[in-house]
Amino acid sequence: MNESAVRLILTPGDPAGIGPDICLEIAALPWPAAITVIGDPDVLQQRATETGLRVTVDTLAAEENETMHQRGRLQVRPLHFPAAVRAGRPDPANAAGVVDSIRQATEACLRGDADAIVTAPVSKAVICQSGLPFSGHTEFIAAACGDDITPVMMLCTERLRVALATTHVPLAQVPAAITPRRLESVLRVLHRDLAGQFDIADPHILVCGLNPHAGESGELGHEEIETITPTLKNLRGEGMRLTGPLPADTLFLPRNLAEADAVLAMYHDQGLPVLKYSGFGTAVNVTLGLPFVRTSVDHGTAFDLAGSGKADAGSLAAAIELAVRLARRRA
Repeated sequence: MNESAVRLILTPGDPAGIGPDICLEIAALPWPAAITVIGDPDVLQQRATETGLRVTVDTLAAEENETMHQRGRLQVRPLHFPAAVRAGRPDPANAAGVVDSIRQATEACLRGDADAIVTAPVSKAVICQSGLPFSGHTEFIAAACGDDITPVMMLCTERLRVALATTHVPLAQVPAAITPRRLESVLRVLHRDLAGQFDIADPHILVCGLNPHAGESGELGHEEIETITPTLKNLRGEGMRLTGPLPADTLFLPRNLAEADAVLAMYHDQGLPVLKYSGFGTAVNVTLGLPFVRTSVDHGTAFDLAGSGKADAGSLAAAIELAVRLARRRA
């Protein structure tokens, strides 16, 4: 294999969801990378039969190196689930295996054995039902990378990038989570990676307020006055181009986005509904702030579609394309 080739690890997510289906679908496409799945080869082969996808599943031995992707083949580092896997019927007994695939992928990147992770969807609820604490890929991977990591979740389409100041946090806990330290750390990572990974010189970031109308001068909340505005002022003093805090209900108008490189939303459902409305199925989730590249799909497990042959692999294909591009830029 070419020493400069990008090495991707693909985690197929919950085996009862559409993760195995879309992993098999992308195997039919040409990719300029070595792609290795950490998953159960028996589940993948079974799902290929159920969906009618003609893909050869190649199980790699422990001492065997990955090779460049070949159309119609999928190389797999084996991980076996203890409970029988049935499409559309998630089982918490298999949750530990789902989490272990993410852990193995993270460790491979930290060792330098891979350049990027691309993740298919998991069910947080199913994992937590098993007794394992799990709030999401973003938080899990960042924690495995060390205490000094500030992960920033950003979803992007061809026209729009939306990052989050908080990720998978209950809405009632969001105001307390938006501290000056947190907001400053997130903005520093976002600014740095827009420049370093996305090759955007002098990024312009629009920042949402937390409250309706960005607080209406304190009449609808004080977070803008006490936390967001002072933090933005300090970072502008260092040369960052930050506009805000802006009311989220008008920030996403085309005339405002025309000259912006990214939007920072204060919480998950403030910014992502707009992005997913404009590009669902082709958007990519990127975790900024990590020592390696991690991208993901923009959708969930879709248990009702698993094994039906109707799952759309568009977002996974976009995630792989972006991972290859970002990994090459890092190299």
